[in-house]
Amino acid sequence: MSNLKQVKLGSQGLIVPTIGLGCMGMTEMMGKPVYGKSDEKEAISTIHRSFELGGNFLDTADLYGPFRNEQLISKAIEGKRGQYIIATKFGFGFDDNGQSIGRINGSRNYVKKAAERSLKNLNTDYIDLYYLHRLDRNTPIEETVEAMAELVKEGKVRYIGLSEVGSETIRRAHNIHPLTAVQTEYSLFERQVEELSILETLKELGIGFVAYSPLGRGFISGEIQHPEDIPADDFRRYLPRFQGEQFYKNIELLDEVKRMAREKQVTPSQLAIAWVIAKGHVPIPGTKRVKYVEQNIAAANMELSAEDVARLEAIIPLGTETGDRYADMKDVNL
Repeated sequence: MSNLKQVKLGSQGLIVPTIGLGCMGMTEMMGKPVYGKSDEKEAISTIHRSFELGGNFLDTADLYGPFRNEQLISKAIEGKRGQYIIATKFGFGFDDNGQSIGRINGSRNYVKKAAERSLKNLNTDYIDLYYLHRLDRNTPIEETVEAMAELVKEGKVRYIGLSEVGSETIRRAHNIHPLTAVQTEYSLFERQVEELSILETLKELGIGFVAYSPLGRGFISGEIQHPEDIPADDFRRYLPRFQGEQFYKNIELLDEVKRMAREKQVTPSQLAIAWVIAKGHVPIPGTKRVKYVEQNIAAANMELSAEDVARLEAIIPLGTETGDRYADMKDVNL
């Protein structure tokens, strides 16, 4: 493995590389491709290449597929389980056939059921980092975290985390069992965790922050120049960032990021990843192609100065309207 720097994620003992690999796009979700068509062979090659470069921190969820993404990872890491750090998530309600049984379920019984299913799909006897994917409004967070804590005691889960939650929920959960990480969308184009002081809460409590979609769901790559470039069955068509007048305003901002990237002789994506790392967080850019995982990991070895960070943030100042990260924001920041 390479000399990719290792960092503490939170204060509970988990050590990870400075960059992880988001695996969502490697399989279809609900029968539809995510970020374009996927190919199992190329996806597995991407996981293996990431590992060769030191990137052994993989992020998945039972939602992805459902279940097929975890099964793909199981196949990719066969014989080397102990050399990978696997993060998965639960919360969206499914039966064992992958049929939806309600939107979000954080009840004690479902936590246990979902964990056993993920262990089976991953073909492992432990999960390194287990997240609640979204907050269940109908179940107190204390009940959910108590059940997750029991999994830790049983040795089935090593560390726990939450995804897309607000400061009050984080504090209540952390009082029940120490959280290792919170995961939320975060990029140059999405900084609500700063605006809502969520990052301050995490720093105060010693909880790590994992940034998903650090490339703005592919927007920062610059490959999408018009909303029509997005395939008809791609969910990004429904995200405000990619719609109408807002899309073209964002393109103008991206052009300035591209200019800075050219000066540094890197890609805009690499610059965006390096920015997240310079902020002290762990990005998990998603890809299913070897070429891009190589580029992303190379970005983890870039060093941005304080002046570089300030310049990027001057291009897209905190509070700039870039479009909500979901068409319906009711299930995030809770």
